[in-house]
Amino acid sequence: MDLPIAPLTLTPDEAEALTALYRRGTPANTLRAWERDLAYIAAWKKAVFGAGLDWPESESVALRFLLDHAQDLTDAPGPAQDAALALIAAGLRRSLACPAPATLDRRIASWRAFHRMKNLPSPFDAPLVSQTRARARRAAARPRARKSENPITRPVLEAMLATCDRSHRGLRDRAVLMLGWASGGRRRSEIAGLNRDDIDTRDFDASGLLRIRLLATKTTGPDLAPRLPLKGRPARAVMAWIIAARIEDGPLFRPVSLSDRVLNRRLGPEGIRAVIRHRLELAGYPPDFASAHGLRSGFLTQAALDGAPLPAAMALSLHRSPAQAQRYYADVEIADNPATDLLG
Repeated sequence: MDLPIAPLTLTPDEAEALTALYRRGTPANTLRAWERDLAYIAAWKKAVFGAGLDWPESESVALRFLLDHAQDLTDAPGPAQDAALALIAAGLRRSLACPAPATLDRRIASWRAFHRMKNLPSPFDAPLVSQTRARARRAAARPRARKSENPITRPVLEAMLATCDRSHRGLRDRAVLMLGWASGGRRRSEIAGLNRDDIDTRDFDASGLLRIRLLATKTTGPDLAPRLPLKGRPARAVMAWIIAARIEDGPLFRPVSLSDRVLNRRLGPEGIRAVIRHRLELAGYPPDFASAHGLRSGFLTQAALDGAPLPAAMALSLHRSPAQAQRYYADVEIADNPATDLLG
């Protein structure tokens, strides 16, 4: 589905150029989210009103969208339930349960973004619609769900690393886990997106230090690409993989065949998730013990357990919001807080 990029007043050539610019300048994860959300809201409007999206969309449609997504439709037969069932059948919705506020917020944010792309006002900025959105968020409030069931703290990580042998697969998985954890808890898309030239090895021989360049994260872009330090065991693990796999350029992490041959293509985000799941199972943990986000939550949780100052942990995790990063510190059992041992 094509994204609704470009005002209606542009010529076809100008619209095509602007669309290409947006795609080049927007993170891949954001583009995928926009495409999913566009498919959802277009299918919802078709199911409810039997019509396609309008630009700008009317306030009444925006209000109806909020009302339909502010309640559990399991025992609420009617047009809203019929539309939800159509979305479920199309694979765009999971159940009749009330969507999480974060999910609704993301879809509305995408819808507003589409209006901005066309230089049009958004119906969600209207006073009544805006107030209804706030009430819907409060009505559907629920306890915060963790992105990972458990954090991959240092003991869990060490158990996973112990399953990695000296094969290409073992060397790669050790490097993935160590880099992903020790560089601040990287997201799987960030790990998968690394190229060989993102690894600065100039200080490795002298001090055992690597610097990792992240061209695109959720909070930074290529113009502000951070360079994060990696030292000690993690740095040696990454270098061992680079040398063994003879990686001189292109993707840093790559698939490994059943015969232990390193392939030329990139190991994608799903591949990173598979590595984490596989190593958890080999270490004796249940398959659903932790998700790929466990590397990120595990780094911050371990930082809290070790008494690392929050700003120091954030300098590596690249959280912009102290409140968001603080949640991981708050999740640490109070009895394990290093501050409880100040007098020995």
